[in-house]
Amino acid sequence: MSLDSDNSAQQTLQTDCDILVVGAGLVGATLALRLESCGLRIGVLDRGELLTGEDSDRLDQSDIQFDPRVVALTAQSQRLFTRVGAWEQLEKTRHCPYQHMRVWEQDGTGRVEFHAQEIHEPALGTIIENSLILRALHCKINEQREQAKSFGGKPLQLYMGRSVEKLTRGSSAGSRPISSLHCSDGSVVSAHLVIAADGGNSQLRQLAGVETREWDYGQKAIVTTIRTREAHDRTALQRFLSSGPLAFLPLADSADEAQGHHCSIVWSADDNRADALMALDEERFNAELSSAMEGALGGVEWSDKRFVFPLRQRHAKRYVDGNIVLAGDAAHTIHPLAGQGVNLGLLDVEALAVELEKGLQAGRLPEDPLVLARYQRARVGDNLAMMGLMEGFKRGFGEESLAIRWLRNAGLNTVNRLAPVRKLLARRALGL
Repeated sequence: MSLDSDNSAQQTLQTDCDILVVGAGLVGATLALRLESCGLRIGVLDRGELLTGEDSDRLDQSDIQFDPRVVALTAQSQRLFTRVGAWEQLEKTRHCPYQHMRVWEQDGTGRVEFHAQEIHEPALGTIIENSLILRALHCKINEQREQAKSFGGKPLQLYMGRSVEKLTRGSSAGSRPISSLHCSDGSVVSAHLVIAADGGNSQLRQLAGVETREWDYGQKAIVTTIRTREAHDRTALQRFLSSGPLAFLPLADSADEAQGHHCSIVWSADDNRADALMALDEERFNAELSSAMEGALGGVEWSDKRFVFPLRQRHAKRYVDGNIVLAGDAAHTIHPLAGQGVNLGLLDVEALAVELEKGLQAGRLPEDPLVLARYQRARVGDNLAMMGLMEGFKRGFGEESLAIRWLRNAGLNTVNRLAPVRKLLARRALGL
C-alpha cells in the first residue's frame, strides 16, 4: 500500500467520474445523494455492497433485532436527510423523537433537565438505529440510479466490493489533477476530486499521507440494547460516574409507536472497569447497570449482547490534500458522551456540498483549491471546538476532588435554574 506521485511525468489520464466518494456509510452515502443533482459525474466506492431493495423492504417491520449502534439525530441532520430524500423512508421505521433529557452526576446533588416544550420544538432529537439509516440511504441511491436511467439523468456510479490499496496522482490533458485509486480487485478508479469518507481508520487518509493528532482516552465504550421495567417516556438519561459517563437513549418499540421499554446504552468506562463489566454474565451486568443508573426506569430486566470498543480522539492536521478531501470520521473522531460524532460528519457533508455548489455557480472546478480551502475553514474550527468541549467534560467530570465536585454540582444546578441558559443550550444542541 503506497502513494505514488506521477506529477513529474505529467501522465495524461482519463477520469471515471468528476467526484468520487470513498465510503458508503452514513456520511459517504449522504454526501453522494447530496451532490447527485449538481450536474457532475458522482461515484461511490466501498469495500462492501450496496444494500438492495430486498433489504429495504424490511425497514417497516417491528420485529427486527435492535442495532446496538444508534444516532441521536439533531434537527440539522434531520433536515439534511429530508433534503436528500431519505427522511420520508426513515419516518416509516422505528425512531424515537425524545422530548426530555435528564443529566446528573454520581454522589452529587447537581442535575439539569431539558424539555422540548420549553424551546417550542417537537423533540430534542431523534434516536434511530444506524442500520436503519444506512438502509434508507442505500435504498435512495438505488432509486436515484433507476430514475436517472429512466429520465436521461446522470446516475450515481457505483464501485462496490473493492477496497483501495494504492493511490497515484497525475493530470489530464487540460492539466486538471486526477487521483487514481488502485483497488483490491485489480481495477483502477480515477476522479478529479476524491472525498475520503471511509471512517476513523481511513485507508485513503493514510495513503494520502495526511497526519493526525490523536490520543487514547484510557476508556472503552460498552454498547448494547436493554429493556427496563418502566417505560422510558421518551426521556434520555445521562449520569456522570467517576469512571466515565453512562447514557440511556430511548428506542421506539415499533415504527408506529415511539414509546416503549427499550433503550440503547453507551457506558464509557476506564479500561479496567470496562473489562470487568464485559466479563459479567447478563444477570450481574444488569444489576450493575441498574445500580449505576440509580434504578432509573425501574431497573434493567434484560440486556442484549454487549459490544465494546476503545475510545480514541483523532483529528486530521488538514482536511484537504491537493484534490483529496476528508469528511466525517476520516477527519475527526470524538468521545461519544454527547452522541455528536455522526452529526458532526453530516455537518461536514452540508458544508462541503454548499462550497462545491458555490464554486460551480462561480465557474470553478470541484477540485479548485479555493473551494476546498473554504470547506476546511468552515469545519475545522467547529469540529475542534466540539472536541475541546467533549475533552473538558470528560476531564471535568472525572475529577474527584471535593472542590471540583462542588463546582460541577453548582454549575449543573445553576443551569437548571436559569431557563434562558437551559433553552439556549438545548437549541444549540439541536443546531437551531
